[in-house]
Amino acid sequence: MKKIILSLALALGLVAGAQASGGDTIAWDKAPNKTNDLAALQNGAKIFVNHCLNCHSAAFMRYNRLTDIGLTTQQIKDNLLFTTEKVGDTMKANIDPKQAKEWFGANPPDLTVIARSRAGHGGTGADYLYTYMRSFYRDETKATGWNNLVFPNVGMPHVLWQLQGVRRPVYDTHEEHGHQVQVFKGWEQVTPGTMSALEYDQAMGDLVGYLQWMGEPAQNTRVRIGVWVLLFLTCFMVIAWRLNASFWKDVK
Repeated sequence: MKKIILSLALALGLVAGAQASGGDTIAWDKAPNKTNDLAALQNGAKIFVNHCLNCHSAAFMRYNRLTDIGLTTQQIKDNLLFTTEKVGDTMKANIDPKQAKEWFGANPPDLTVIARSRAGHGGTGADYLYTYMRSFYRDETKATGWNNLVFPNVGMPHVLWQLQGVRRPVYDTHEEHGHQVQVFKGWEQVTPGTMSALEYDQAMGDLVGYLQWMGEPAQNTRVRIGVWVLLFLTCFMVIAWRLNASFWKDVK
């Protein structure tokens, strides 16, 4: 029992020390909620198909479900299907799983419900993804040439670096309890991308909004129906209360 307690205390101490020293972790930024913005969802779907679907699957989502965000079947065929896929097919990655494991060390995860599975103490799954996609930096010590502040030692390269450009993290160094502590301060643009910083952030907001929607396509309908149900129950409660008072008014 003493060994277990000692091991837990040591583990907690190591975690606390890593957080205090800044490490490679940063606070998650709040993701914009774009699940009701059809134009943003359509742009997010385009980014997902053009950049993410090369390695990551969305095996529980079919292309024809994109009609729910305002795309026609013909638009899906013309803009989002590039090889032998059919509109009724699920979104499967183009990469061979064996090759993916050789190149990246593991098969890239399915992204159908990624926005729902990544929630943590730092915020929602959308917050995590929004920060993650904007936190890559060059690291020549890694096989891919990239690293990430939200997911240190990530096996995924920065597939959108041409859009964002190359950035490097900037730290403030100060002394704390006799030790040098590095605290993340911000980003320095090393080389520009094809998008400005604001445009890239907006694009990532669209992508994350699409990933949120994909995790539960009926979520907006569910919320809308829920509001009407609560309004109905409120009105019914008032009616039931008045009927009850009427039925019992002559009973002594």
